[in-house]
Amino acid sequence: MGSSNFLNPSAKQWRHLDNECDPQTGQQQQPSTARLELHKKLPHYSQTPLHSLPSVAKELGLGHVLLKDESSRFGLPSFKILAASWAVYRAVTEQVQDSDSRDVEVQSLSTIGKQARGRGLKLLTCTAGNWGRAVARMAEYMGVPVVVYVASNMPEMTRNLIRGEGAEVVPVDGGYDDAVAAMKVEAEKDGYLMVVDIAWEGYETIPQWVIEGYQTMLEESDAQVLAATESQAVTHAIIPCGCGSVAQAVTQHFKSAAREQQRELANASVIAVEPTAAACLMASLRRGEMTSVSTEEHCIMNGMNAGVLSTTAWPVLKQGVDVSVVVSDFESHNAVKDLDRRGIQAGPCGAACLAALRRLCETAKEDCMLNERSVVVLYCTEGAREYELPLAESGDDDR
Repeated sequence: MGSSNFLNPSAKQWRHLDNECDPQTGQQQQPSTARLELHKKLPHYSQTPLHSLPSVAKELGLGHVLLKDESSRFGLPSFKILAASWAVYRAVTEQVQDSDSRDVEVQSLSTIGKQARGRGLKLLTCTAGNWGRAVARMAEYMGVPVVVYVASNMPEMTRNLIRGEGAEVVPVDGGYDDAVAAMKVEAEKDGYLMVVDIAWEGYETIPQWVIEGYQTMLEESDAQVLAATESQAVTHAIIPCGCGSVAQAVTQHFKSAAREQQRELANASVIAVEPTAAACLMASLRRGEMTSVSTEEHCIMNGMNAGVLSTTAWPVLKQGVDVSVVVSDFESHNAVKDLDRRGIQAGPCGAACLAALRRLCETAKEDCMLNERSVVVLYCTEGAREYELPLAESGDDDR
């Protein structure tokens, strides 16, 4: 395999135990229905479409290539609102009511927000773009103030989109990881409730709620794939990876121990794609330990421009990701144009999945067991947006 790919053979046999464990008792919990109930109560709720790309499948010699289109989720151009809504709701509810928000009936956001304001609560987060906007949208629904830390290299247009949701934006010199460090310092002040999608030692509960939020997307796509393929199950799932939260959710879902027991479903190979400018998962897999990388290099896939993995994501990704692949800005940009010609409005992070599939079919098709029986799902995680066009004229700038 090329230097842009890393094969993880042991992942084929790894399985994830599905039911969560209560952190206090260690006892397994049954899946909660409150998450989907909350999503259905949010404005603009609807399932996002799954597009079939038969010409891509034919070109690459695959059975089916399907794209889960998250370009418009609850009126925002990204899937992040699924996780942000659930994590913010649970965090705020438990903060103001001193109770477990997991299984109780979903309450009015305005009621929860009023209680939060009464306590002087302010949300705090950090973002490379879409996450901060999603948290700010949920804060707006609740009427709770929110402060969003960002890297100084974030485009002003992206900052303004976050401000447009009512957030205060605080730029920090350096990259995303520097912004996270500054946010942690601010979080020590009274009145702040920190809600971010990356975990570290001592901050792991809320990131787990982030993972749960993405399950709505995965449940939708399972049903849509079966309908689109006459009941053929997914064989390969391709997902963007930044700090690793959504990659963790996808890996747990497709490597679920319970999934094997369902006749119409099957476990699938998970392929994680990163930008060459911030390939912390590939660096970690190669070294066998969580490894950070610099994120100072410009990257049009800015939502994936994270230099360190979430501590809760790493153990799952280490064991469950079958293939790690990196793509250049130029490859992602070409995939954006390719999808646009097919009527799909994708941003560079979402289009990176198609770029990864093309690269693997060129360099490692047999190793990845990609063939005429394959059912490949691309999780296109963001809609079209403006970005600086890459200067490179090829995808050969791999690390």
